[in-house]
Order: sequence, then structure tokens, then C-alpha cells
Amino acid sequence: MDQTLPVYADIEAAARRLAGHVVRTPLLSSPALDAATGARVFVKPEVLQRTGSFKFRGAFNRLSLIPEDERARGVVAYSSGNHAQGVAAAAQIIGLPATIVMPADAPAFKRERTKGYGARVVLYDRDRESREGIAEAIVAESGATLVLPFDDPQIIAGQGTVGLEIAEDLHARGIAPDLVSAPASGGGLVAGIALATNHHFPQARLLTSEPAGYDDHARSLASGVRQRHDAKARSICDALMAPEPGELTFAINRQLVAGGVTATDVEAMQAMAFAFNELKLVVEPGGAVALAALLAGRMDARGQTVVIVLSGGNVDAGLYAEAIGQRAND
Repeated sequence: MDQTLPVYADIEAAARRLAGHVVRTPLLSSPALDAATGARVFVKPEVLQRTGSFKFRGAFNRLSLIPEDERARGVVAYSSGNHAQGVAAAAQIIGLPATIVMPADAPAFKRERTKGYGARVVLYDRDRESREGIAEAIVAESGATLVLPFDDPQIIAGQGTVGLEIAEDLHARGIAPDLVSAPASGGGLVAGIALATNHHFPQARLLTSEPAGYDDHARSLASGVRQRHDAKARSICDALMAPEPGELTFAINRQLVAGGVTATDVEAMQAMAFAFNELKLVVEPGGAVALAALLAGRMDARGQTVVIVLSGGNVDAGLYAEAIGQRAND
């Protein structure tokens, strides 16, 4: 695949490929959220997307472009869960065999759902083994196509359809956003949204949202060069634990994203509880970090029109119950 940076036209093309296969998730508002933040807030709930996260968009767009004579060899991906499910589901729809390399400590819910879409799951120890090395070995043996989680132009373009839908829905309301924020791991979602937002609303400010300690995007955007985070402990935000921004994604975000904010694990759980109680949405910890940062006052949002992306809702029942119980005990 061509590794040149995607442009807005690639997002429009992705939207045409995805039509009829993805859920056009709504743009929601909540008086309770407005009151809690002093802002006019719109929420894009990708928790309602096929497979429970935005990842299906990029995966389906990328897989749909695999040449017919290469499809029988299948696809390989590595992921802690949401990209895994997105690739597995897209492969099932298109009719491709899929192998997914997943950490052994990934949430059981995500592992089982990935298998449920028909994929073969290969587990590894994230502390002692390289997921990239394992995936590359499988590709070398099988001739399968490696589907990267974020550093691929067509993955970024597919994720950008989130931003395209936001822009279309805001235009329909006659509203322009002041601030847009989404969770960031490798940065594909933010990069795609940034391309779409910059095309429609060049005055809007974009922010990445990350777990506390896993602030590689915030560090990189501040310095202008890619930097790794220095997290010493695991976060419950398992979907957002990439060590540094992607090369392609950061090339876009460096130009279009203003900076980054973070939220603690406790704040992420509080945001999950807020989403449950006030928005009636199930959100996983990583999917809730932008909402968490907003509720914690990390964004200069008061009096602003803000769009927050809830990027995923794939969470184990036990952790989810703990998050809701924490709200009840506060």
C-alpha cells in the first residue's frame, strides 16, 4: 500500500466504501453534560459502532482495498482488542481468513469477541515478546496482508469518517465547533478527525486525550518531535497504551492538533459512570478519556462548543460494575 499521507479526499472515498457497512453514529447532546462543564457539548458515541468501537471503520476500508488475488492468503493484525475486533469483523464480512496477535492480559471480553468473528487468536506476553515480531513471522510464512492498527493511510482515512460525520451533522445544525477531542493511542483516530475537521472548520482547536502517564502525544505535540511516554504502571485504559505516536499519524497531528490533555484511571472510571447515568451509554476506560479530561477541567472548554468522541465500549463486566459502583459510593 502507498504510505503517502492521506488527504481529505481519501476520507470521502472511504465514506463511500463504508456506506451500508458501518453505523452512522449520532451526534448527541446532554443538558447534564453542559451543566457539568459550562460548555455546549456534543458527544460522538462510537460505542454504538459495529464491534463497539471506531476501529471497524479503518479496518473495513483497508481490507476492502486488498487485491482479489491476495485475499485468499488472509490478513494478520496485532491489537489489545478493538483493532482486533474491527479487523476480524471486516474480514468475516469480506470473506478473508484473519489471524490476530493479542496480549495474554487483554480483557477476556475482547479476546472472546475477536474469536467470535471467526479470527484465529495468537496470544503473547507483552512484557517479554514482540507482537510485531510474531505478526511478521506469520506474514512471512503465510503471505497474508499485515493490517497495521494506525500507521496506514487507508486506516487513517477510514477513521476520518468519524470526523466527516461530525462535520456533516454540525453543518446541518448550523453550528461550528471551538474544540474537538478524541482518545489517542497510535493517533489514527485523531489524525483522521483532524483532516476532516480542518477541512470543514479550520478555526477549531483539536486536542488528544490520553491516560495519565501515557502522554506521548501531549509530549510530542509540545516538542514537535515524536516522544515515548514514561509510564511505569499499567493503565485500565488498555486500548491506549501505545508507547509513542505513529510516524504517519504524527506527521498529520503535528500540523493540525493544538496539544494534548490527560485523565487519570479514577477520572476515566468516573466518566464511565457519568456516561452510564446521564448519557445511557456503555463506555470502556480508554474510550472515556476525552470525556474524563473534559469533566476534570483539563480543557479550556467553558463557554465553548465542544465535540467529544467516545471511541469504544468494549469493557469487561466486572470493571464496568466497579466503575458504576464507584460513582454510587462517592
